[in-house]
Amino acid sequence: MEKQTLIEVDQISRFYGEHCAVNDVSFTVQRGEVLGFLGPNGAGKSTTMQIICGVQTASTGRVSIAGHDIFDEPAAAKSHIGFLPEIPPLYLDLTVDEYLAYAARLRRVAGADIAAAVDRARSRCGLSDTGHRLIRNLSRGYRQRVGIAQAIIHSPAVVILDEPTSGLDPIQIREIRELIRELGNDHSVILSTHILSEVQTVCNRVLIIHQGRLVMDKAIAELEEQQHNVLNLSFLNPPGRDALLALDYVTDVEQTGAQSFRLRYAEGRSVHDDLCRAAMDNQWGLKAMTPQTHTLEETFLQLTQQDDTQAGAGA
Repeated sequence: MEKQTLIEVDQISRFYGEHCAVNDVSFTVQRGEVLGFLGPNGAGKSTTMQIICGVQTASTGRVSIAGHDIFDEPAAAKSHIGFLPEIPPLYLDLTVDEYLAYAARLRRVAGADIAAAVDRARSRCGLSDTGHRLIRNLSRGYRQRVGIAQAIIHSPAVVILDEPTSGLDPIQIREIRELIRELGNDHSVILSTHILSEVQTVCNRVLIIHQGRLVMDKAIAELEEQQHNVLNLSFLNPPGRDALLALDYVTDVEQTGAQSFRLRYAEGRSVHDDLCRAAMDNQWGLKAMTPQTHTLEETFLQLTQQDDTQAGAGA
């Protein structure tokens, strides 16, 4: 069955005078995807999200939400968007039910359907027993749940969450992450966060934006499987670095401890048997040999710091 594309961002750019905050960014998000959106401060991430939500207009390009152009059909497009900003827009003197009913009216839910919409949102967000409670008396974790409930009160196709676990304790973070994963079953979800481990835990795809440009668009599974011809080795009787470099398939060696090394080998080679044989012949006592995969943090730093280094060199 062909997946439905709910968000289509096509070559959007945003200029503030001579400054280009977003530069020719394009991507799509399908129903059932949880997309992690990453970028350092000032990278253009917030501007991109505001353009997607219709808060700002792009200088060039287009955005489509569930088939509606955000610029030509703003009301129709925004009716398919649920948004949770970093600071949830809560009225603390209202009860949970009062606030969600108010949010439903703002989202033009039919009057006869409001009670059912409130019950559904409370149930999905783990708020079933809090409807009568004042929001000011809820913990921060439950306030975040109320914020997510208002974002989905009208059953939108697209849910955009900005730093939804900021300031929560570990138990609350785990609960909110489970909720986000559940939302991903029926919606397109964009999760903006500075917590890289959160993206790797919750999302199935990640975008990285830097200096206004999209520098990576990759599935989390692909990132985790990606190997870069690197092995971590540990020995009982460690050889010298030069002895490892003398092996014809080894391109670089870094000593990481008294008995451990990080070894890079030639692309396309299968070197595990050769290394075991060399260790036996030379009585190095090979204790461990594990492939190293690229973590999201390493990828993020490589993509964002490399460009900064190059810019500095050019200057």
